[in-house]
Amino acid sequence: MNSTMIFRGARLAAVAVALACAVAGQPARAQQQPPQAGAAAAVQAPAVAPAQPAGDGAIGTTDGSGGAPRPSVAIPHELSPWSMFLSADIIVKFVMIGLAFASLVTWTVFFGKSVEFTLVNRRLRRALDAIGEARSIAEARVALGADSSVLSALLAAALREARMSAGLSSDTGIKERAASSFAEITRAEARKMRFGMGVLATIGATSPFVGLFGTVWGIMNSFIGISKSQTTNLAVVAPGIAEALLATAIGLVAAIPAVIIYNHFARVAKAYLERVNRASGAAGRLLSRDLDRAHGGAARAAE
Repeated sequence: MNSTMIFRGARLAAVAVALACAVAGQPARAQQQPPQAGAAAAVQAPAVAPAQPAGDGAIGTTDGSGGAPRPSVAIPHELSPWSMFLSADIIVKFVMIGLAFASLVTWTVFFGKSVEFTLVNRRLRRALDAIGEARSIAEARVALGADSSVLSALLAAALREARMSAGLSSDTGIKERAASSFAEITRAEARKMRFGMGVLATIGATSPFVGLFGTVWGIMNSFIGISKSQTTNLAVVAPGIAEALLATAIGLVAAIPAVIIYNHFARVAKAYLERVNRASGAAGRLLSRDLDRAHGGAARAAE
């Protein structure tokens, strides 16, 4: 009995010791577990290097291995026409300046010829109205007074031919010579009216091609820059192409008004020359009346 109780007591003591050891070992394992989990998380999480910001107004690219970024290419902050002009190639700048000067010439010719056509049309219209009731060259010259229109030159040519042909019996010859003088005056007036219009025609015909030359040159330089920077990023390519296309835009700005203004002045000049032909016919009729009147008076005197 005593031995049995002693054996049971030994077993209970052994179980108690085992339980005590188990309870004492739980905190130690709990304290060791978090560092192991943290280490595993550190092994599993990929190392992410902080992105290095590209410089202001620049674009930086990195290779696939996460190494250092390649050299960035500067991008202009502003793509206004003035900034694009300043950053353009020297040849493209010369093209743009030439086209701007051509546009200035176009508008100068426009204002100058507009004033000229307005004045000559007004003077000739008033002169034709003034001689509407005149019966002879002398009356017409009195009615015109100090008028400086082309009609005054036509009447002066008719009067000069009549005076130089005094004593000749052939009226047909006098009229032919007077008509030749009228034709010369009309051609001179047409040349004067066409002065400056050739410049408009040249600007309208050549400005688009000059602008296209500047565009081709600028795009060529853009592709050279692309090959040097070794990048095809649109933000890198766009500024150079925009600068090149600006030359074409300026060429069209110079050419389109020049063509429109030339066509306008061609119509105005045609209408004015038709009025000059009317004045030439009026002067010829007055000369014919004077010749018939002179021959009628001579015939009555002979009777």
